[in-house]
Amino acid sequence: MRFGEGYFKDREGEFAPTAPLGIPDSELTPEDWELNEPHEGVKISDIGMSVPLGIAAGNVEGVAAKIRQGIGNIEIGFPGAFSGNRNAQTPGMWGREARQALKELAKANEVKFTTHAAYNIMGMTGQDQAGNFSNTRWQQARTDITRAIQFAADVAGGGSVVVHTGEFERPLTHIYPDGQIMNEDGTLRKNYARDPKTGRLMFRQRTTEAADFSFQLLDDRTGQVMQTVQGDRLVAQPVWLRSKEKKPYRDKNGNIVRPGDYIDYDGNLVEDPFNIRFQTFQTDKLSGGRVPEYDPETGRFKVRYVHHDDFEREAQEYNQYFKKIMGREPTFKERMTGREMFLKSTLETQATHSRGWALQYAEDIDKVLKAKKKLEELKEYWRKKEMGIDDKEKWKLLKQDTDLMRYAGDLLAPELKMPTELIDQRIKELNARLEFEQEASTSQEMQAHDAMETMRHLTTPEKFLKEHGVRGYAEAAYDAYRLTKDPKNPLVLNLENIFPERFAGHPQELKWLVKEVRKTFADMLTKKKLPWMESDGDYFKPPDGKPGTWKPGLNPYYQKGISRKEAEKLAERHIKVTLDTGHLNMWRKYFQPDPRKSPEENEKAFKKWYLEQVEDLAKNGLIGNVHLVDNYGYQDEHLAPGQGNAPIREVISILKKYGYDKAITVEPGADASTDQGDFWGVMKTWRHLGHNIYGTAGGPVRMGAPSAQSWTNIQGSYFGRSYPPYFIFGSYAPSNDWTLWSGVPLE
Repeated sequence: MRFGEGYFKDREGEFAPTAPLGIPDSELTPEDWELNEPHEGVKISDIGMSVPLGIAAGNVEGVAAKIRQGIGNIEIGFPGAFSGNRNAQTPGMWGREARQALKELAKANEVKFTTHAAYNIMGMTGQDQAGNFSNTRWQQARTDITRAIQFAADVAGGGSVVVHTGEFERPLTHIYPDGQIMNEDGTLRKNYARDPKTGRLMFRQRTTEAADFSFQLLDDRTGQVMQTVQGDRLVAQPVWLRSKEKKPYRDKNGNIVRPGDYIDYDGNLVEDPFNIRFQTFQTDKLSGGRVPEYDPETGRFKVRYVHHDDFEREAQEYNQYFKKIMGREPTFKERMTGREMFLKSTLETQATHSRGWALQYAEDIDKVLKAKKKLEELKEYWRKKEMGIDDKEKWKLLKQDTDLMRYAGDLLAPELKMPTELIDQRIKELNARLEFEQEASTSQEMQAHDAMETMRHLTTPEKFLKEHGVRGYAEAAYDAYRLTKDPKNPLVLNLENIFPERFAGHPQELKWLVKEVRKTFADMLTKKKLPWMESDGDYFKPPDGKPGTWKPGLNPYYQKGISRKEAEKLAERHIKVTLDTGHLNMWRKYFQPDPRKSPEENEKAFKKWYLEQVEDLAKNGLIGNVHLVDNYGYQDEHLAPGQGNAPIREVISILKKYGYDKAITVEPGADASTDQGDFWGVMKTWRHLGHNIYGTAGGPVRMGAPSAQSWTNIQGSYFGRSYPPYFIFGSYAPSNDWTLWSGVPLE
């Protein structure tokens, strides 16, 4: 665009869009002109800007300054988490008067506010710096999100409340949203890290990750990380004894034994080989379980090395036995995964080892007790005999005590003692041995039970997320529902896709998470009792009944009169997704180029994957907020749209295709440091989306003659507030719907 000429004409003499800035007309190509076509359906007023409180603005006046620059939509963000400070503020630092001032400021200037909860919150699993999952930290995150929702209700009266996800780290080569790798029939489930058509691995953090990937396992009671399971690690496991008969037969207990069934050494069927009844709290007694196969040629029990894939198959076998024994399908928490089976196998070996020693010690205890009883009888015999003989004749009853001779040999003469003395000495030795055997056997039995109890509470981060994190998000969504005053402007909890390295960084994981949160939210509104509730309101109180289970308690969120269908609609209204274009573009650094394709073709392939993910979220109505951010695919540097390589314009096209009409926020972090201010990032976005800015005069007169205006005059003068306003934009710009009778465009 050229200023000082009224409007710009292209080579054909027709009104044309603005050309890219800084490029002489003689060097422009058709592609350059197309790049700057105004984006259909997106107005300047649609583009908002994030304002982190304590960084971009410190008070009401700071927010007002952003509005004066020309911003119609502002996302108020809180860099501080839990407790704030001057440079990282929290919602709690904004009192009633400040909130009222912001509310009036928005109303007077017709500005819309959205809210971003604490930036440092990374999901609702409560993972701490040590990597463990803490209920205390979970509650802190839950409280901080509630504070942001309350702030949004007070200041904006509704709108988006953005919350970061990023629950835990997981390998990029294994993207299974619910953590299940295999189907019940043993076939592999869809891995979103691979190309759905060719199966080629699309993403990985390092060259060997597909082989040496690692998963964490947790204790669901404490959230502590118990072990990391590595994909390339081999584990020694007994070869379990199975029936090798070619045909079924009936064992001594009347059970039918089929080929491949687990059996004991008598050929009887092992009905519960995985101790499922114990693990599901149906009994506190351990069954015999599987037994290892004995090799008569070597005189040893058979052992083999097994891999993660073997445990995946064994997990499916466990799930089949579960259905057979329990008579129902396993729940999400009960359904076994390969990584759980990996550690369960180790724990089972420990338990078996401990029980073996416990039996050994217990067997010796029987012998000791029997010997002690015999000695007691013998002592009574000799006591009577000693009492019935004259003291002068008792020397005839003396016996040699050879205990010292065991240590000193023939250097010491044996002592002579009465039989009852020797028997008391032997009984004392047996009592000491009995105490040792008793304590040793008991401790080994306790270790076996501890190992099995640990097996009961072994869980994956995905299961922990569903049990705790999903509930936290659903409770926050309930706050949004409860504090919504205008159904046409509801408070919406928007879960943001975070970095690729963490769960929910992949759009399909985020999609699964939103689905689970919505389901739990609907349960909260429609069910009178919930498994995690206690009637006294103490969620974490040790429950009554069977150990390790929650007794359903009264649900304080229950809404009488709301049907399930209505609750599901409310869930869709109050729980959505924040699409961060920059975070999604960071998958680029892990994208694996196809060596058979050119760099241009691989770039096209990544872009295709990127836009397919956006479209999947958009067409399912999941997107409730957008962060329009750019980068080069390496780090989250918050470049202005158009300054990196994210397909921003294509994303906007997809959003408009599916009728998206909510907030679009630029997060201009880089421009606040590398350019003249954060607002420069917004102006670069306007330019990238092809929006024209119209001149109202010939421009300032210098040296006695008018001079043509450039973008620099606008960017560095009017928006820099050093020149008077020669330019108008946004809703102030004249509409092309009305023209002069001559048809000349009014600009």
